[in-house]
Amino acid sequence: METVAGLRERLRRGAGLVPRDPPTVSVNLVPTMGALHAGHAELIRQARRESGVVVVSIFVNPLQFNNQDDLARYPRTLEADLALCDDLGVDVVFAPSAGEVYPQPLECRVEVGRLADHLCGRFRPGHFSAVATVVLKLFQMAQPQRAYFGEKDAQQLAIIRRLVADFNLPIDIVEVPTVREPDGLAMSSRNRHLSAGQREVAASLYAALREARQQIARG
Repeated sequence: METVAGLRERLRRGAGLVPRDPPTVSVNLVPTMGALHAGHAELIRQARRESGVVVVSIFVNPLQFNNQDDLARYPRTLEADLALCDDLGVDVVFAPSAGEVYPQPLECRVEVGRLADHLCGRFRPGHFSAVATVVLKLFQMAQPQRAYFGEKDAQQLAIIRRLVADFNLPIDIVEVPTVREPDGLAMSSRNRHLSAGQREVAASLYAALREARQQIARG
């Protein structure tokens, strides 16, 4: 599914509605940028456990990349993603083009305040504004009752929760625990870009945090 009109028509047909009726089917949305892995699979499984139509969106949002080389390097594995979604029983995969999501240059976008001025946001100016903007657009396109996000992206999760609250969106945000590699590294589509040395350092950071937590708990 590549267009908003097609997505909405598919949801109507899934609910057994005539074209002019408002969609009453419960929609569970899993927003992703593709290159799906076991962490995404857990989001989808959680959405599948709850009643409703499961929609997975796959869209690499160009607005949230400060570096165009990073955008070009972002992994795109649509065929594998579609196969995984099929295996997990996804009802609708919505994979729009940039032109479908942004048919004209934006004049209005979501501005994020203090929630974006520290942690990851401190080093990626404008990133969370772009994330909030595209998430709001996806919410308007799919009109979900529930949306699923991983705890791994804690700052993003906090911002999306505030987005829903500030704009009075009738959407439940469901947070799903982080899925990790055997060495403890949180699963990410970008892990494939790490060198062996970088991978070792990243995994050791999680191990150090766990050790610190255990020592604090022991007093």
